[in-house]
Amino acid sequence: MITIANPIYDVVFKYLMEDERIARTILSALLKMDIVQVEMRPHEYVSDKRDSVSMLRIDFGARVHQEDGTERLILIELQKTWLETETLRFRQYLGVQYENPRNMSDDGCQALPMVAVYLLGHRVGHIEEPVLYVRHQSYNYDGLVVTKGLPDPFVESLTHDSVIVQIPLLHGQVNNRLERILSVFDQTYKDEDNRKVLNIDDSLYANDADMQVILHRLLKAATDAKLRQDMNIEDEFISAIEKRDTEILHRDFELAKQKVLLDEQKTQLDEQKTQLDEQKTQLDEQKTQLDEQKTQLDEQKTQLDEQKTQLDEQKTQLDEQKTQLDEQKTQLDEQKTQLDEQKTQLDEQKTQLALKDHLLRKSVHALRLSNMSTTAIADSLGIDIKEVDRLLN
Repeated sequence: MITIANPIYDVVFKYLMEDERIARTILSALLKMDIVQVEMRPHEYVSDKRDSVSMLRIDFGARVHQEDGTERLILIELQKTWLETETLRFRQYLGVQYENPRNMSDDGCQALPMVAVYLLGHRVGHIEEPVLYVRHQSYNYDGLVVTKGLPDPFVESLTHDSVIVQIPLLHGQVNNRLERILSVFDQTYKDEDNRKVLNIDDSLYANDADMQVILHRLLKAATDAKLRQDMNIEDEFISAIEKRDTEILHRDFELAKQKVLLDEQKTQLDEQKTQLDEQKTQLDEQKTQLDEQKTQLDEQKTQLDEQKTQLDEQKTQLDEQKTQLDEQKTQLDEQKTQLDEQKTQLDEQKTQLALKDHLLRKSVHALRLSNMSTTAIADSLGIDIKEVDRLLN
């Protein structure tokens, strides 16, 4: 039994994949291809500008030996995350690869074929398979598979296959070469007291030279002080993100509840206003009718003076009712104005909080550029060191 570094951590995984033989072994098993050469493309790590999840992306150029004896160059986009994230983030990274002019063939006419590999520290929906292969096919109008003339460089430039690995579903069952290699990611081997390391029975891999190389490198990583420190920092980062996201979710939930209440009140006021408008319309119509009657009464004034007096009294009562309704409408409008002012105050508070965070971030970065230490920055601004680290990221 040996204790190795847990490759679920970004720093350990990056260290592991920097070894060309190991990268070739893992990618060959994942893609079920004979990869004869693999090269990590430079400056392709995504780990310094994170916000809501821990995600690492590594791009490889791989030369694959084909059944007809020829070799072809493909791109492998490997993305690893151990927290759930939205698919838009993965799509954005793929979009960057499609736009990159470096990912073209030597003649610059066609894009290189690409395979996307996702190592996920979480499950995807209700899919039970630990490893899922998503491959495209071509069909004619009648829905029949087209094979003649394929694969074609133009078609392969516009589509790509994917391999999705659900690490939580690796439960110590080794039924094939890929599961054997991925067993070093199996979190059921995690040490009870230290999740940064796995306890592996190395005797299971005694006759497997490739696995011995992988275990040796992870064993070396477990004793590397710098890597252990980076793993601690990664743990702190993830904990801070989870705490922040929880606070944001709670705040958003409260704001959503207040918005629902305000919307309900606004709806009620709108309904009341509609009713008042309808009543006013009715009163206006009645007034018009009375005016018409008044005109007729004026023509008959001499004969109908007594009737005119009665109608004038009715008109006065209606005017009083209209005045009361107008006063009620004014009160409702005032209530609506107060609610709108409350909503504006909430929006201003939210903007002020965002502005304060922005200004504080600029101050921290400015002090950092002046070679001030993290501790000095925290003391200068009266904030916690962890807050300084967060603002610097």
